[in-house]
Amino acid sequence: MGVIGIQLVVTMVMASVMQKIIPHYSLAQWLLCNGSLRWYQHPTEEELRILAGKQQKGKSKKDRKYNGHIESKPLTIPKDIDLHLETKSVTEVDTLALHYFPEYQWLVDFTVAATVVYLVTEVYYNLMKPTQEMNISLVWCLLVLSFAIKVLFSLTTHYFKVKDGGERSVCVTFGFFFFVKAMAVLIVTENYLEFGLETGFTNFSDSAMQFLEKQGLESQSPVSKLTFKFFLAIFCSLIGAFLTFPGLRLAQMHLDALNLATEKITQTLLHINFLAPLFMVLLWVKPITKDYIMNPPLGKESVPLMTEATFDTLRLWIIILLCALRLAMMRSHLQAYLNLAQKCVDQMKKEAGRISTVELQKMVARVFYYLCVIALQYVAPLVMLLHTTLLLKTLGNHSWGIYPESFSTLPVDTSLPSNSVYSDLPSADGKMKVTVTQITVALSSLKNIFTPLLFRGLLSFLTWWIAACLFSTSLFGLFYHQYLTVA
Repeated sequence: MGVIGIQLVVTMVMASVMQKIIPHYSLAQWLLCNGSLRWYQHPTEEELRILAGKQQKGKSKKDRKYNGHIESKPLTIPKDIDLHLETKSVTEVDTLALHYFPEYQWLVDFTVAATVVYLVTEVYYNLMKPTQEMNISLVWCLLVLSFAIKVLFSLTTHYFKVKDGGERSVCVTFGFFFFVKAMAVLIVTENYLEFGLETGFTNFSDSAMQFLEKQGLESQSPVSKLTFKFFLAIFCSLIGAFLTFPGLRLAQMHLDALNLATEKITQTLLHINFLAPLFMVLLWVKPITKDYIMNPPLGKESVPLMTEATFDTLRLWIIILLCALRLAMMRSHLQAYLNLAQKCVDQMKKEAGRISTVELQKMVARVFYYLCVIALQYVAPLVMLLHTTLLLKTLGNHSWGIYPESFSTLPVDTSLPSNSVYSDLPSADGKMKVTVTQITVALSSLKNIFTPLLFRGLLSFLTWWIAACLFSTSLFGLFYHQYLTVA
C-alpha cells in the first residue's frame, strides 16, 4: 500500500493546472479586473497648466540663471484649483504597474488551488475512508499559511524602513501589547475560554513520555508547560504585529465603504463583515455560547439544544461563512480605498497655498499603485482564518455534518507500535517494503504523540487569536479615524 496513494495524483493534476490554466484564468486578476473597480487617473501637467490659467509654453517667468545655467522651478498651482479626476476601469495592463501584484496573484491563486485540493481530499476520505494514508491536503494548507505570513512579514518590514514616520513605533507597540494580551489569555481558566489547550498539552506530554519509555529513554516531558506558553505568546505577538496595519486599514475602508453604500442591505452586510472577527471570538467564550447552548435556562429542566460535537461543527461553518462574506465584500472595500484619490484632492481644495504639479500627480497616482498592497492586507488575514479552520477540522478530527450522529468523542489511542515490527519484516521482501513499513510505523508514532486533542487546542487558540487581533486593531482604527483624525 502506498503512503500517499491517489492523493499524489490530485496534487500533480493541481500543479499542472496552476502551471497551465491559472496564469490565463486567474481569480486574483479577475477580482481586480472584472470591470467593477475604477481608479482615478492623475492629471497631466498640461491639464493642470490649463486649469491654473498658465497656458504659456517655454521658460517659466520664475526661471533663474545661475553661472550661465538656467534653473527652472517646478510648476506650482493653487490648491483650491477646480480639479476633477477622470476614472478608468482596472484592466490587466494596469495591474503590471502595481506594487506587490505578483505576490497578491500568487497568494490568491495558490489559496484557490489548495482549497480545491482540500475539498477533493475531503470527498475522497469520506468515500474511501483510508486509514494508513497521509492527508496531503494538510501540506497545502500549511503552505498557504506560510505564504500568508511571509507576505504580511514583507509588508511589515516596509514600515520599519520608514525613518520619519511613526509606523515602526506603532508595530512595536502593538507587538508588545499583543504579547501581554497573549500571556493573559493563556493563563485564563478554560471555564471561560474553552480552547482545550491545557488538555491537549497534557495529552501530548503523556504520549511523548510513553514514546520515550518504549524507546528506552528517560521518561521526561520534551517541553514544560511554561516554556510552551512562552513561545506560543511570542508567536502570537508576531502575528498581532503583522495584523496591525491590515486592521487599521480595514477600519478606514469600512468607514469609506459605508459612506458609499446607498442600499440598506449593503450597509448591513458591511457592518456584519466588520463585526465578523468579534463573532468568531465569542464562539470560544464558554459562558456566552457553549454553556448557554448546552444548558439553556428553560425552567427547571435544562434540555441541550445540540450536542457538543454539533456545536463544534457549527462553529467551523460559521467561520467559513463569515470568511465567504468577507471575500464577497472585498470589491466594496477596494473601491472605497481607490476613492481616496478624489478624497485627497477634495481635502486639498480646502487648504490655502500652492502645490507643485509633481506632488499632486504623486498624491493621486500613489493610491492606485498601492492597490495590491491593500488587497494583500485584506486577503491575507482572511486566508489565515480560512485555512486555520480547515486544519482545525481535519487535525482536530471534527465533522462537517451538523446532526447528532455525525461525530462521536474521539478516543485517544496512546498505544505505540513496538520495535518488534522491524524485526518481523521478512528479508526477502526487499528494501522498498522495509522502507514503506518504516515510514508507516513512524507516522503511526507521530499520530500517537501529536494527537487530535493537541491540535484541537492549538488550532482553536490560533484561530481565535487571529480573529481577536484583527478585531482589536480594526476597532482601534475605527476609533482613530472617526474621533482622532481631523476632518
